[in-house]
Amino acid sequence: MEMQEIPTESPRVHAEDGAGEPMLEVITKEEAEPDHYEQLKCPTEDVYVKASDIHPIVKSKEGKQAERNAGLYRLPCLILSVVCLILLILVCILGVKREYTTPCICNKRASESFSSRFKADNLSFTDNFGCQQCATGWLTYGRSCFFLSTTRLTWLESQKNCSASGGSLAIVTNKNVQKFLTQKGNLKYWIGLRLHNATWNWVNSNALQQSYWMDPVQNEDCAYLYSDGPVEKNWGRASCLASAYFICQLQF
Repeated sequence: MEMQEIPTESPRVHAEDGAGEPMLEVITKEEAEPDHYEQLKCPTEDVYVKASDIHPIVKSKEGKQAERNAGLYRLPCLILSVVCLILLILVCILGVKREYTTPCICNKRASESFSSRFKADNLSFTDNFGCQQCATGWLTYGRSCFFLSTTRLTWLESQKNCSASGGSLAIVTNKNVQKFLTQKGNLKYWIGLRLHNATWNWVNSNALQQSYWMDPVQNEDCAYLYSDGPVEKNWGRASCLASAYFICQLQF
């Protein structure tokens, strides 16, 4: 028996058989994964922006906003500063004016009282009596107004008349006042000095410090000023019930 030759498969047949099935492409791991390192290494301009590029823009906007806010408050602060300066100047002016301006007595009843009491002496009192000046018929010296009467009363009556005006019988506080009253008068005038409990006191309760007694001294209780005598010694003593002219004093 003859051996039959086994037919060999034609390569074509295998080729044709393989043509019907898809060929699998082998992709390595390196090829399958994207190159993230390259993307990080070379970022694109549309995805990544440097912080140094953003900072100037933000800083510029903040600076403009700050300037705008400062401009809103600058004018009110300027106005307030000017107002404060003006008020300070006014306070200083008023303080100086108050220091050197003579204050007002403004006692209308006092002027009316004196006007009625001494009407016989033809004294006229101004409507603004006591406001920075003495009334007509009064003498101004220092911070006081003095009135030398032309009528005679007892010491107590004289004091009451002066008190009705808001003043008192004259108080001689120093040699200048003593000299002024001596020069202005030419009569004997009650002054506000009286003996009480063996002590000479002024009508304001202050004790006598400096005196101008004439010689000889009489033993009486009320003091008067004799303007015809020397300035250093022209005070006399008389009975408080005696009648004499008097000097009233209003302090302002």
